[in-house]
Order: sequence, then structure tokens, then C-alpha cells
Amino acid sequence: MRNSLNPIILAAACIAAFGMAVPAAAQSGGIPRTAAGKPNLTGLWQAFGTADWDIEDHSAEAGPFYQLGAVGAIPPGQSIVEGGDIPYLPAALEQKKKDYANRWKDDPEVKCYMPGVPRATYQPFPFQIIQSQKDILFAYEFATTNRLINMGKPEEAAVDTWMGTSNGHWDGDTLVVDVIGFNGKPWLDRAGDYTSDSLHVVERYTMLDANTINYEATIEDSTMYSRPWKISLPLYRRREKNARLLEFKCVEFSEQLLYGDLVKKTPDSK
Repeated sequence: MRNSLNPIILAAACIAAFGMAVPAAAQSGGIPRTAAGKPNLTGLWQAFGTADWDIEDHSAEAGPFYQLGAVGAIPPGQSIVEGGDIPYLPAALEQKKKDYANRWKDDPEVKCYMPGVPRATYQPFPFQIIQSQKDILFAYEFATTNRLINMGKPEEAAVDTWMGTSNGHWDGDTLVVDVIGFNGKPWLDRAGDYTSDSLHVVERYTMLDANTINYEATIEDSTMYSRPWKISLPLYRRREKNARLLEFKCVEFSEQLLYGDLVKKTPDSK
């Protein structure tokens, strides 16, 4: 459930080496590049939209707690899935419907588990990309999750994990990340769309300009879907003064949900 890397320490080390300031090319509108000539993705990025609620088209609806009124409502959103719908196999679609019915307690995000790939990219939290001369670090605000993109010889997954094993390479100016070795527990959104341990994700990060990345992810899992399918959305550089990755350590917020029923009740318990 937890990743052994400490993103704050790693980020601090890389930031010390490469700096937090937006590169001059970014300020002027051009695509910033490394000394090797590749696009420099280093920076704080975030997706804006409602994909974390549901990656398919969805209408606005009331949330589960009427006390929150409009604040707790689910916002409408457009699909980030090419073609509009996820090509579930019949049995997998039935499970998705069960997940949806129990989403307020079964969604791994509710429990502060790692979000998985590609969900970590479009959660409503920023993430930091730190690009060195060798590998690339992704540090996510949610649950202080992180993953290292291996840019050397591809490695096989030593063990299945929430975030998988990521091997990257450059296809021209596009960073391509091949992710395998998932544990089958992450969901794709709060609507119950889910994955299995056969999941294979290929991500593509392409800078459109200094402050925008086009993100694509091709999702393949023959045990759940009738064919590979793709999502796409833009990522935006956070440019406000002193923008930085903050900590959202949410474990303590989910303890009552996870373990509340194990607490021994006494006559004085409230």
C-alpha cells in the first residue's frame, strides 16, 4: 500500500540540482529542453476536469450526504475515453455496476490507497515531474505517492504493486512510459471503473507548449475489455507564485472507515 521512496526527499535533492524556477523557454512560450535536446518536463502539473469522478460522460447528481447540499454534489463531465465508452466484457461490466453501488466505501481512493496508473494523473491534485539526466521521478500529492520511470534497459516487474513498474523511452519529443506489474486493486475513477492484475498501460506525454502537456494512455486487459482503449486529456503547468507540491497524507482520515468496526464497544462508547 505504501511506496518506499520518499518523494519530498527525492524532490528536494533533484530541485537542488535542477531548480524550481520555470525555465526561460517556458516563460517565453517555447518548449523547454534539456542539454540532450529532449523536452524538459520538470515542473508541477495538474489535470483540470471531473475525470476522477467518472472518466466517461456523466451528468450532475446529488452526493451521498444531503447535509452538504450543492457542495457535496457530483459535477457533470465529458468523457476522456476515445469513442466515449469503456469496452467492458459482460462479466466485467456487471462487476463495475456492483462497484458503483458500493463506491462510497469500496473505492480505494476513499481508503487512501495509492491511485494507480493512469488515475494518479487526473486526480484533483497536482504532481511533480523531476527529470534528471538519467531517470524521471513522478511525485504525487495524493497519499505522497511516487514512482520512478526507468529510462535505461527495460526492467520486468519484481512484484505486483499499486503503481506498477514503469519503463520509459523517447519517441521523438514524446515520453513513452510502459507500465506493467499491477496488483489489480486500483480503480480508474469514483464511478466504479476498475482494473485487474493483467492491466498493461502505455502512457504518452507530449508537450504542446511550455505550459501544456498532452497526456494519452492506452489501456489493455483482455480479461476485462474486448479491445485496447485510450484516454486523453491535457495537463497544465501550475504557474502561481511559490507553487509547490504539498503533503496530503490521508491515512488518518480513513482509519475510522477502515477499522472503526473493529473498535471494541463499551457502555460508555459514543
